[in-house]
Amino acid sequence: MTDALLLLCAAFGAGVLNAIAGGGSFLTFPALVWTGVPPIAANATSAVAVSPGYLGSALGFRAELAALPRSLLWREGLICSAGGVAGALLLLVTPAKVFSALVPWLLLFATVVFAVGPRLMTGWRSRTGANGPAAASPTAWPRTLGLLLVSVYGGYFNGGLGILLMALYTLAGEARIHTANALKNLNSLLLSLLSVAAFAWAGAVHWPQALLMMVAATAGGFGGARIARRLPAAWVRGIVIVTGVVMSIAFFLR
Repeated sequence: MTDALLLLCAAFGAGVLNAIAGGGSFLTFPALVWTGVPPIAANATSAVAVSPGYLGSALGFRAELAALPRSLLWREGLICSAGGVAGALLLLVTPAKVFSALVPWLLLFATVVFAVGPRLMTGWRSRTGANGPAAASPTAWPRTLGLLLVSVYGGYFNGGLGILLMALYTLAGEARIHTANALKNLNSLLLSLLSVAAFAWAGAVHWPQALLMMVAATAGGFGGARIARRLPAAWVRGIVIVTGVVMSIAFFLR
């Protein structure tokens, strides 16, 4: 019962956090590991657990998504789907010891990228001008290539996926944080669904834990989208950065 309560709380918090700015797997992945699930299986199970929360979050931002071109949504959705499958297959052939050693570095990397994203964007714009690459159209190749790389990372290690997507959209010139949030949630959903299918096919998912956490993550995702639209941008960023730092330290110590 203690383990079940921990997993429920972690999943609900992950749904809220993913809706606000990403990083929900910083809660679900450690909770699964600390309740005895092996790291690779914990990563796969965590991906299953948080995936319905992305649906609730995307629905919460449907107004922002409706304002975007359909061609953009389809193109980026296909890129994320392909990258997610590739990353999931890569995880399944990674030795458990190697993955365990990579976890704290992956968490720290995601947190640092999100924290320095706005400064990088400001510096880039100051060097290239207001109409330079940072303000380029969504079809620009750096954004496309970056989205593919982040998607492969997300399929391999779901932790920090939302943070990296938010950082990518920030660097690509998306100044509207709620629009970036909407794109992050929709693409995370598509990416996660296909990577989850690969994990399920390989038998890497612990289904009792996954099903329990899916319910809580969905509720947290829908409620979190409403919270996110009312929070100042600085608060959104602060919540994610603090969560990422705490989880990185915890895994380095472990």
